[in-house]
Amino acid sequence: MNLTIKKHNHLRYEQFIVLGYLIIILTGGILLSLPVSSRAGVWTPFLNSVFTATSATCVTGLVVYDTYTYWSLFGQLVILILIQIGGLGFMTVITLLSIFLKRNIGLHERKLLMMSAGSPVISGVVRLIRRVAIGTFIIESIGALILATQFCPQMGLFAGLYNAMFHSVSAFCNAGFDILGKYGPFCSLTVYQNNPIVLLTIASLIVIGGIGFFVWNDILIHKFHFRRYQLHTKIVLSVTAFLIISGAFLLFFFEYKHSFLNLSFSEKVTSAIFQSVTPRTAGFNSVPMEELSESGHLLTMILMFIGGSPGSTAGGIKVTTFAVLLLGAVASSRNENHITTFKRRLDDGIVKQASAIFFLYLSLVIVSTLLICSNQSFEMEDVLFETISGLGTVGLTRGITTSLNQFSRTIIILLMFAGRVGGLTLALVLAEKRTHAILNRPVEKIMIG
Repeated sequence: MNLTIKKHNHLRYEQFIVLGYLIIILTGGILLSLPVSSRAGVWTPFLNSVFTATSATCVTGLVVYDTYTYWSLFGQLVILILIQIGGLGFMTVITLLSIFLKRNIGLHERKLLMMSAGSPVISGVVRLIRRVAIGTFIIESIGALILATQFCPQMGLFAGLYNAMFHSVSAFCNAGFDILGKYGPFCSLTVYQNNPIVLLTIASLIVIGGIGFFVWNDILIHKFHFRRYQLHTKIVLSVTAFLIISGAFLLFFFEYKHSFLNLSFSEKVTSAIFQSVTPRTAGFNSVPMEELSESGHLLTMILMFIGGSPGSTAGGIKVTTFAVLLLGAVASSRNENHITTFKRRLDDGIVKQASAIFFLYLSLVIVSTLLICSNQSFEMEDVLFETISGLGTVGLTRGITTSLNQFSRTIIILLMFAGRVGGLTLALVLAEKRTHAILNRPVEKIMIG
């Protein structure tokens, strides 16, 4: 396989990435539509197959069929492969194949890798990809071994190992797919709500996968010397910890007499932590989503909208975007000209990019919610939850996914795809050099607020 891309193709880096994901999704959709992919041995409607392939490749977790009861072993393996490719990024997978085949990786491909892996610099990006591959294998293997200690006694050796592997990959890639439908369709991890080992292992895999490959590399280089970390790493780790801790505290308070009512105190704590982690953007749930209080639902939507870290397996507007917007608001309220954090000043243009990404995601959620509500008679809260979950590549639902018609499913497909590549693509488009007017226009003030 030769990674060389001819210059006359005129494909920009972000266009090539988008095209790659489209090819993977369509290939997965075709495979899942085949009779061999379903337990009943029947053809699956192509739109539903594409929906599932998009959800897997974009590591979302929204499904129209229960993964265990509908898909055959072949279909489940196709989904698992799509999850792994989507989690690592298809450019990472292609690069690993090229390294294995001892092919040269040119400058153009290194730039693609830099964007796909979320690295701010091109130097050392191939070495970073090698570390990502090795780290992914080690972490997923450790997660699978821990889960196997809980699954094997209950399911048997081979079924337990397969379930452990599937859920470890799904959790690390923040996909949210599960194959626990044998205990009840769409039950997710509710059958293990009293098992802290399973829940905390899954939660740990979600967090590790969601902090980003660049953060991994920084931690690997500087170990646990926080002061030596890059500013990006410091912001990601600090905001991630803040969101998990504050989210768990609020969920414990909101759900104490609602969805956590019949749980013991320790189970309440574990479920609060898990339900705080999973919207970032994994899609597993340890309690039925319909049992959450209204406050719990709203908090979950906020966490889903924020998501994880750039260059990771997670979606959402990203924690760095959230941090920049928050820091920008604080600086503006103090009448400061620049944003400073951790004794560093942020580039002034980053605020514009963060604002643009936030507005784009918010606009997509609002427009999609309006379209689905005008097309089907769902409760607005359910549709809003679904659209945020799709765009944030989360996979949590209030139970309307299977009732979506073709028009609504197409919208969710587009949202999942946009959520996987949209933020990155938008940032690249905004970073392009554009022709500016030679003369500055006259300045005039308007009233704000």
